[in-house]
Order: sequence, then structure tokens, then C-alpha cells
Amino acid sequence: MTPVVAQLHRLTNADTVEELWDLHTRQMATYGFDRLMYGFTRYRSSTGLGDPQDWVLLSTQSPEYMRVFFDEGLYAHAPMLRWALANDGACSWRWMMDMNRVDNLTPSEKRVMEFNKSMDVTAGYTISFRSISERAKGAIALTAKAGVTQETVDQTWAQHGEDIIVMNNVMHLKLLTLPYSGERNLTPRQREVLQWVGDGKTTQDIAVLLSRTPATIEKHLRLAREALGVETTAQAVLKAAFYNQMFALHQEDR
Repeated sequence: MTPVVAQLHRLTNADTVEELWDLHTRQMATYGFDRLMYGFTRYRSSTGLGDPQDWVLLSTQSPEYMRVFFDEGLYAHAPMLRWALANDGACSWRWMMDMNRVDNLTPSEKRVMEFNKSMDVTAGYTISFRSISERAKGAIALTAKAGVTQETVDQTWAQHGEDIIVMNNVMHLKLLTLPYSGERNLTPRQREVLQWVGDGKTTQDIAVLLSRTPATIEKHLRLAREALGVETTAQAVLKAAFYNQMFALHQEDR
């Protein structure tokens, strides 16, 4: 079994997002990418990427970096994010350098590049994953170790780029099958009542099945809607299904 096949085997057999992410970040570090940032949304629109609380966001960047890049909204002006939203595949960060040379950056984009430079985020690759839905988009930024030049990264990519792309694609596709809550956490009871709603049961039906009152079932549904940030129970069922929470076996269920 080749090292790449062995890694793909490990990725496809991961049981949790945490295990998958740990396997992937360790492997990417062997190619010199020690800081990764992955994002995925199903709520992209013509005006934005949806509520950040609904994103799948994984990162090994420092808390200081993430606080400025995301909490202060720099991500919205990042040149490589703009590229990822308009393209599929892999792109060298040399693209940003080329843009900079022709003075084609906006003031906001220049601020992003200046911040990245201050944090030694200067060389790497971005992979934008293909999606069959216009509302869904995922991408990952692979940042090279501090001090490594883009020329060195491009040389590494010339030798191992195809393997790196395959491993990132498999990681992305596997992640979409695993339960992910992020900041949208459901309790076991909330998941249970949503499961019954998904099966077509009414509030009265669920009350009988769970030996609870209809008022109690309505309370669980209301709390589930609040936890998921939606207005209707149908939206709650859909969002829980999107993030594979509907029939997930969490630790307390095992």
C-alpha cells in the first residue's frame, strides 16, 4: 500500500470530524503546510456566504490570526477567497503576487495582504472544491511554514500536487458525511423529536411515542429551532439533516 493510499484509507475510515481533521492536518504538514483553514457553507447567496454560525469552519491557524481574519471580517476581502468562489481546483498564491504587481488590489484587499504578511501567511495554495449546488461551496487554504517562499511551495506542488489535491478532495467529501454541529448544538431529545417530524409524525403522534405531553414536544421543537437559528420546524429538520445530526450517534447515545 502506497503512502497516499494508506492516508486515503485512514481518511475514509475516520469516525469523527476531529479525527478526520487531525489525520489530514498531520499529513499536510509532511508537505510543508503547517497551517490549514477549511470552510464550507450550504447557504451561499448572491449577497454573501450566509450566517457564519452555519459554516463548517476548521483551522490550525493561531487564535490571534482567526480573531482578526474572521471576527473583524477580513475574510470577506481576501483575494484567494474571491478566487475560490469563482473557480474550482487548485491555485498557487502566486496569483495574488501577480495581482499585486499590476496594482489591481482594492484597499481592503491590500489590508488583507498586509495582515497576512504580518502573520507570516505569505506562501501556499488554495483548493476550491467542486459543488453541484450553487448555494454550496467549500475551500481550503494550505499555508506553508513561515519563511518558505512561494517558489519553494510551487516546486513541492509540481512534485506532489496531484496527491495533495486527491487527499484534500477525499477529506472534504468524507467530512460532508460526518455529524458537525459547530455552534448549532442539539440535545439528544431535540434530535429525537426532529427525527420523528422527519418521519412524518405530528406533535400528538410524537407525544404518544415518547410518553410526553404535546406541550413538552412543542417545547423541544421550539428549542431545536432556536438552536439551529431557523423559524420553522421544517427548516430545522432540513438544517439538522444538512449537518448529519438527525441520526448521529453521539457519545451519550453509545
